[in-house]
Amino acid sequence: MNKLKKKILILPIVVALISILSLVAFSFIYEPISYKPYNTFLNDLASNSVESVYYTTSPKITVKIANNVYYETDNPRVDTFKESILTQGVEVLEQSYMSPLKIIPIVLLGSSVGFILIFMIKGSNLSKGKLKSVDSLHAEAVEEMTLNFESVAGNEEAKESVMDVVDFLKNPEKYSSYGAKMPRGVILYGEPGTGKTLLAKAVAGEANVPFYAVSGSDFIQVYVGVGASRIRQLFKKAKSHGKAVIFIDEIDAIGKKRSGNASGGSDERDQTLNALLTEMSGFAEKEGIVVMAATNRLDMLDDALLRPGRFDRHIEVSLPDVQAREKILNLHMKNKPFDKININDWAKKTSYFSGAKLEHLVNEAAIFACKDESPLIEDIHLDSAFNVVVAGHEKKNRSHIREEDRKITAYHEAGHALISLIVLPEEKVSKVTIIPTTKGAGGYTMSIPEDKLYQNKEYILNRIMVLLGGRAAEEILFGKEKITTGASSDLKRTTNTIRNMITTYGMGDSLGLLTEEELGDLSHHHKMAILDECKNTVDTLYASVKDILKENMESLHCISNNLLEYETLDEEKLINCTIKNSENKKLKEI
Repeated sequence: MNKLKKKILILPIVVALISILSLVAFSFIYEPISYKPYNTFLNDLASNSVESVYYTTSPKITVKIANNVYYETDNPRVDTFKESILTQGVEVLEQSYMSPLKIIPIVLLGSSVGFILIFMIKGSNLSKGKLKSVDSLHAEAVEEMTLNFESVAGNEEAKESVMDVVDFLKNPEKYSSYGAKMPRGVILYGEPGTGKTLLAKAVAGEANVPFYAVSGSDFIQVYVGVGASRIRQLFKKAKSHGKAVIFIDEIDAIGKKRSGNASGGSDERDQTLNALLTEMSGFAEKEGIVVMAATNRLDMLDDALLRPGRFDRHIEVSLPDVQAREKILNLHMKNKPFDKININDWAKKTSYFSGAKLEHLVNEAAIFACKDESPLIEDIHLDSAFNVVVAGHEKKNRSHIREEDRKITAYHEAGHALISLIVLPEEKVSKVTIIPTTKGAGGYTMSIPEDKLYQNKEYILNRIMVLLGGRAAEEILFGKEKITTGASSDLKRTTNTIRNMITTYGMGDSLGLLTEEELGDLSHHHKMAILDECKNTVDTLYASVKDILKENMESLHCISNNLLEYETLDEEKLINCTIKNSENKKLKEI
């Protein structure tokens, strides 16, 4: 198509160039019209030889006499000049004379330029067709959704909360008879990967209505007004079906809280949000249109979006508990060949896994089984997949790692494991390894936390102590001057946890039960008070960790030596090392 356009443009460009060259050549080659005195003109006029006069306000006028002969003479510039020559039957042309040799190139040049401009305008992005395509929304309805509530394992509370929405889509007249108004919009919020999109699809599948899925980013463009236009198009399409589910994923892209000042925020985002609010307010209860949206941050959304009459139902889609994880694993294992896998055990091991992460785990296990050419997915494949999902793939080539670095890593991970065994005995340390991974870890300690609805202060402090165990072991064994960068990730998580304790959870003294987020910009004095408390807390915990490790040096050496020999230790080998230290009463109880 582009080659054809180029060929079409060649001819007018060539004609335009020839015309320009002709005009230039004409100006040099063509001899100017001869000049004759005004008396000669009067004699020609008296003898009736003059046929026409080109009369203008210029100092010279052009005269045409018989036999197409032209000459110039002086312009008398008298008011009666035109009248006097008209009475003698001479044609008066009030324009400058132009030779035909000059007219032809000018006409051709103008035509060529005009053709090129018209052609370029039609082919440019600013043409009418292109402008219409800018604000077009590519959202097609899924008429027959195959998913239903049986496809959604776990999240029983969330499913229960949308049951009446499904019933409303099936029988809107029943609710009208009671005078009940169904929620115009449903916000699904929670951690990433918990199944918010899946739940919205299941609602459409259960109600057997068309499903429109769009993302909040689909409405954000550089052109102001495009997003609002796309919102109107989306609702127009949905209304054409009578009943439908509109799902807007990542709605915070257009629904963030608007700034209080006129200059704040994006005009395009504000217009898009206003269009969405207007469309939702314009619903009639009998239309059968339900808008569902998903976000990871409910607190970021504009209040106007969350008020009754808009998104008036807020449903949390939380991380699955152990029973829900078992159902999700069974669902994903349903159509896969597996043998001798205790799903309940794996549900316990995968604490704080989202539904998407569990699906990823099963898929990785299937890939490992396929690579091994195993007829069935076995426990060893799930174990390999678990390690990959949590820590990344193990590096195969480790010949470049120095023995000194292996020793540092061994004591670092032994520090984590030993502190975890002592201060968090209820959490199972399932694996400790010094094999580096593709995620950048030199080694890792894997523990399985208990399912808890809340985390108390004691637990949080103990988790921080586990994080500090690696750095403390390095300092004790190799000296303060030989500590490494291996603890950078641990220190980052430690800092974040302590800061949240003091500024968000109300577990500190500097702010008490106040939260930093609600207080806004704090003074330098208060910021320093928070910083001092964070530092004092971590220093106290770090000192306690070092004391514990010094009291259990035999166990620390045992774990480290075994790691250097076997590279990976399971729970049984860890317990064997700790039992050897018979002098420590805490370890005797484990």
